[in-house]
Amino acid sequence: MQIDAHDVLIVTDVQNDFCPGGTLAVPHADEVIAPIHRVAPLFEHIILTQDWHPANHTSFATSHPGKQPFETVELAYGAQTLWPPHCVQGSAGAEFHPALHLLQAELILRKGFRSQIDSYSAFFENDRATPTGLAGYLRERELTRVVLAGLAYDYCVGYSALDARRLGLEAFVLRDACRAIDLNGSAAAIENEFASAGVTVITSAKLSG
Repeated sequence: MQIDAHDVLIVTDVQNDFCPGGTLAVPHADEVIAPIHRVAPLFEHIILTQDWHPANHTSFATSHPGKQPFETVELAYGAQTLWPPHCVQGSAGAEFHPALHLLQAELILRKGFRSQIDSYSAFFENDRATPTGLAGYLRERELTRVVLAGLAYDYCVGYSALDARRLGLEAFVLRDACRAIDLNGSAAAIENEFASAGVTVITSAKLSG
């Protein structure tokens, strides 16, 4: 796959709380950094996303007395998995992993900052309707093909890829540059959705400049 000036690499949530030792650690999460660094020089355009929650966020199990992490509750916008508190605004856990060096990134998109709604996708909140503004940014910059990497494959990366397709963008997910939570079969479930939506899963070795 030849990378050109209309492509953008979206590096998703490579933050301390999702990495080893974090409050919501994804298995082997820090292993995504090396392949991301390998492909980054191929891209003229790079965007970073950053989970950025208030301490009382509705997706935290601690906001629901009697509930435990990884249980599901019904909120105004639908089913919501409850998570351990993570990526709280201004905390060390919300910072990017110290080994991630992408100084050439043009935009850091913070998401999940509205206390009453979660945001997996880089494009929409979890109501699938409230936009983050990323679609408009890509449109104005004439970026039409997105390549996604980071954390987690079956949540924030996956939802972003599906929303990119919904918006008419080509979407590619770098499987070796992602790691999954795989909660109750969520990795297989997202791949089924990829197949239906036309999201292409490839490895970083398939990219060339």
